[in-house]
Amino acid sequence: MASFRGHLAFSATLGITYGALSYWQLGLDWGTAALATAITAVGGMLPDLDSDSGVPVREMFGLAAIFVPLILLRRFARAGLEVEQILVLLAATFVVIRYGAAWLFKRLTVHRGMFHSIPAMLLAGLATFLMYKTDSIRPRLFLAVGITIGFFSHLLLDEICAVDFRGLKPKLNQFAGSALKFASKSYWATGITYLLLALAAGLVVLDVKPETTPQSTEQAMQPPPVKIPVQTK
Repeated sequence: MASFRGHLAFSATLGITYGALSYWQLGLDWGTAALATAITAVGGMLPDLDSDSGVPVREMFGLAAIFVPLILLRRFARAGLEVEQILVLLAATFVVIRYGAAWLFKRLTVHRGMFHSIPAMLLAGLATFLMYKTDSIRPRLFLAVGITIGFFSHLLLDEICAVDFRGLKPKLNQFAGSALKFASKSYWATGITYLLLALAAGLVVLDVKPETTPQSTEQAMQPPPVKIPVQTK
């Protein structure tokens, strides 16, 4: 199993590459490209949230408590809230993630459980897409793909480190196959993960669906105008 620093170095390298390509080759705004870089790096450490070690968990929940309010800032602003209301919501989000979510994860998850899985990776991408609200769908996709790339890098690195390449014949250790998986031994954990994944996918479909205003609906129900031919002499 790769170390915390190894995951951080790997995902940070991927994040820098992804952000640079987004800015120089795909024409993404520099602010969004920088945010995509950070999101990719953080995504590479997300699976460590279920770790039994105290230091990585504290650091990860500290980062998550900072980045999630930043991602939600646009959605709060688009909701028409006052500045003071947005600040209160951002502070509340920080406290809930830093302390409430950390307490919940510690009691409900096990190391190398369903949070170390492909469905959890997809769930992280969909959640990022939902939290970051913009007029254009393109920046939302870039951030969602970024955190998915980072998450996948963690799973892949764990799986590679589960193979002992020393000697003529590679050998698998006890962690082999526990990262790139679609289900765990717990039916409850697997079912809840897929339920959350289906819920997030449904919310994404509803979120990207074009909004229909009453005026546009009324106009659509009106019959087309009848053209009366005008006779000319």
